[in-house]
Amino acid sequence: MNTPDNGFLGTDMLAAKDTATNSDAIDRVLVLEMVRVTEAAAVAAAQLIGRGDEKAADAAAVEAMRRAFDTLYMDGTVVIGEGERDEAPMLYIGEKVGIGKGPAIDIALDPLEGTTITAKAGPNALAVLAAAEKGDLLNAPDVYMDKLAVGPGLPEGVIDLAKSPSENVRAVAEAKGKQPADINVCVLDRPRHADLIAELRGLGCGVFLIGDGDVAGVIAVTDQDTGIDMYMGQGGAPEGVLAAAALRCVGGQFNGRLVFRNADEKARAKKWGITDLDRIYTLGDLVKGDCIFAATGVTDGSLLEGVKRRRKSTGAVIMTTESVVMRASSGTVRWVKGEHRITPHRA
Repeated sequence: MNTPDNGFLGTDMLAAKDTATNSDAIDRVLVLEMVRVTEAAAVAAAQLIGRGDEKAADAAAVEAMRRAFDTLYMDGTVVIGEGERDEAPMLYIGEKVGIGKGPAIDIALDPLEGTTITAKAGPNALAVLAAAEKGDLLNAPDVYMDKLAVGPGLPEGVIDLAKSPSENVRAVAEAKGKQPADINVCVLDRPRHADLIAELRGLGCGVFLIGDGDVAGVIAVTDQDTGIDMYMGQGGAPEGVLAAAALRCVGGQFNGRLVFRNADEKARAKKWGITDLDRIYTLGDLVKGDCIFAATGVTDGSLLEGVKRRRKSTGAVIMTTESVVMRASSGTVRWVKGEHRITPHRA
């Protein structure tokens, strides 16, 4: 990743550091505002860590994120959200967010990426969103997606979802000057991946299994410190678009192919304008133009520290957060630490 700016940066400092040309819709202030949105969701969800109630944690994050959006100067539309209008009470696909004035922005979001993680106090739960100009994010239906990702610095087209896992590992190994046995691959720990895991281990690859949170899993390929070279496997399509937005900001390659289990899911895709059900999407197909990616840790993970709670001598309850925000047009990555005073009835 790019060298980070450590610590909390105010709006003026952020503006001074970002010298990239603005897009028509995305400006420097909006970059910081997106962090405030993910912070709000993370703080709300964190108060239910380890409580064993996935629905309550998700609902708290959704409500907090929606309230934060309602203050923003933009005409926003949720293109990837909690579900369609009849399935989700808040932040549904097609919902308008912001004050209804200002730039037209499409939003992909997951107020709590890792509801089970949060309920069980496991690692890598995030509040996450991506924002781009209207029409620049794929309206991915809520189905599964086959995913393949690598970080920056590799020849374009080094990965190809039409090829086998073994072929992709060998191609990446050659590009990195390694042997296939030196390649580490992150995979969701699911029964459906049994054959994939066996094939990778047959090559001698290290397989890093994660229980949930495949947005963080995909982003891990961009950070050399994680030791992860590739991400493979099947997860949620909405999370694929979110991860692709992060890769667009910092570099990397992504292939995705939608997976349909029944006629209802195929009909849902058609509703959102998807007619080629076998298409392999590249990074540029999923996210176009300038975009923002923002995430705040809910629980500790490989990407971000989780929310921490402490009480001051005055009796005030403070929640501390760590967030990352990225912008494609500048390639800038910022790490933002925040302190949030929680009123007693919410603590």
